[in-house]
Amino acid sequence: MLRPYREVLAHPGAVAFSAAGALARLPISMVGIGIVLMVSDVYGSYALAGRISAVQVITHAICSPLLSRLVDRRGQARVMRPAVVLTALGIGGLVVPALLGWPSWTLYAGAVVAGASAGSIGALVRARWSYVLHDPRTLHTAYSLESAVDELVFIVGPVLATLLATGVHPVAGLVVPMVAVLLGGVWFLSQRGTEPPPSAREPGTSHRHVMLSGGMVALAAVFVCMGAVFGATDVATVAFAEEQQNKGAAGLVLAIFAAGSMISGLGYGVRHWVSPLWRRFAIGVVALALGVTLFFVVTNLVALAAVMFVVGFAIAPTLVNGNGLVQQLVPRTQLTEGLTWVGTSLGVGVSLGASIAGAVIDARGAHAGFAVVALSGVAAAVAALAGLPALRSRTAVPAIPHAG
Repeated sequence: MLRPYREVLAHPGAVAFSAAGALARLPISMVGIGIVLMVSDVYGSYALAGRISAVQVITHAICSPLLSRLVDRRGQARVMRPAVVLTALGIGGLVVPALLGWPSWTLYAGAVVAGASAGSIGALVRARWSYVLHDPRTLHTAYSLESAVDELVFIVGPVLATLLATGVHPVAGLVVPMVAVLLGGVWFLSQRGTEPPPSAREPGTSHRHVMLSGGMVALAAVFVCMGAVFGATDVATVAFAEEQQNKGAAGLVLAIFAAGSMISGLGYGVRHWVSPLWRRFAIGVVALALGVTLFFVVTNLVALAAVMFVVGFAIAPTLVNGNGLVQQLVPRTQLTEGLTWVGTSLGVGVSLGASIAGAVIDARGAHAGFAVVALSGVAAAVAALAGLPALRSRTAVPAIPHAG
């Protein structure tokens, strides 16, 4: 099963930029839960934790596509080197107020800086794969590999953040991502041999925004709802573990969720599918929506972990297919921007889900948070089915799927 992955990693520079990208992406799985753990402990409010997280993600949603547009025009290193330094400083701006006991409103400044400068490392990595690989089959495998790396990050990150925040200090779960984004980002951006050159826009696209595409709007709507599933799940899992008198187990449960996704993603990447990409995407979203309704039946952490492992199998293939649809919907010269928009949409959903779930949990308990998860899943399925005409019409040309 691993042979296709060995083949794509054999390309010069591939192992280095993929590994550096993985390290630089560690904050995406640690900052959210790190904020929840730190704020709920130091300031005693899940609702406040959700709001701080929402500010970080919303500023990221606003600024990340702008950064990616600059990357497409001016190059990855030129734009993102100063950005990763600002991201590290922004995370530090979350840590320092909590350490010094400053008022809760001071946390918002760090959240704004961290979100505005973060960009999308995953989009940068996938853009490099598109630059070094030209065969759609190998690109499908490479993008599936990156989805598996994403899930590996989500296996390691929540566990590490939880262990640090509950076993060392409440702010410790944010210190590691601060260091990781700086070291990983500098390492990644120093690899100039695999960096895509700045691209001139294709004829006729100079004034066209990628989000003017009906297919991209449909994708963004689905990814917002999927993100709400993930954000609400994070907060509800932490709250449920606390209700079960084992808050430290939350990271492990979330890691099991990601493990199911990683396993399915690796298996998905070794097969070259012939069914339409839009159809596989819709099936994955509906499967995820059905799966999260099982959260209602859990009564303990073991049952929750088991359900989340199974539900996780719907995640990575769906994300692979969603990123693959971007390849078919946007011009190659706007690929980084297009990939960033779907990632940003996912992040917006995460913030909305976390914020809403936090407020509901403060009022009614952890199981009410799982209700937010289920409703978000239903919304994702409805959005996917409603958007099928746009996705189908814009991706009707038969092709080996450029999945990612």
